[in-house]
Amino acid sequence: MVIKLYGVSQSRATVRAATILVEKDVPFEFISVDFSHKEHKSPEYLKKQPFGQVPYLNDDGFILYESRAIGRYIAEKYADQGPALIPTELKAKAIFEQAASSELANFNPYASQIWKEVVRPRKLGQEPNLTAFSKLDIELSAKLDVYDDILSKQRYLSGNEISLVDLFHLPFGSGLPLAGSELLDKKPNVARWWKDISSRPSWIAVKDGVKSTA
Repeated sequence: MVIKLYGVSQSRATVRAATILVEKDVPFEFISVDFSHKEHKSPEYLKKQPFGQVPYLNDDGFILYESRAIGRYIAEKYADQGPALIPTELKAKAIFEQAASSELANFNPYASQIWKEVVRPRKLGQEPNLTAFSKLDIELSAKLDVYDDILSKQRYLSGNEISLVDLFHLPFGSGLPLAGSELLDKKPNVARWWKDISSRPSWIAVKDGVKSTA
């Protein structure tokens, strides 16, 4: 049975999960969830995703939600297919988990809020909150100074091989230039890393919207 990914084509979390599926060369059927008719709040939907959010995955009856959890599941189920994305050696995996925690604590809160305050309003024809953006951009700059130092010593955030951690940054990181931030260009090691991960075919395939690959 083909894996089914339920979500909204351009939602950042849906795009994150789809990136991993494509990176691991796993065919999937994309099923669009109709937010305009509150399909995500229907009793049937809430049986699968109790928070009424997107995405969720159906793998032959196994239901899983949260995009990062979906990414981990796909990476481990298809470990021998495509790049590993999660190291197996104990210390390497610990460093991977350290980097994953850093993405969630030190990157995502700022980049996702910039998307919410600036990118999304512009897409909807609304006024962006530039005051909030200025503050968030300064705060994120300090975090990316640490990234730049880490990336001066290794190719990717958890070592010299690409991992889920790097790919997790793509959906909201891609919004920074759209918001007017120059952070991804100004820091040399971050810029090298960003050019690398954002040119991957898996990201190019889904960045403008998720579609079925099966």
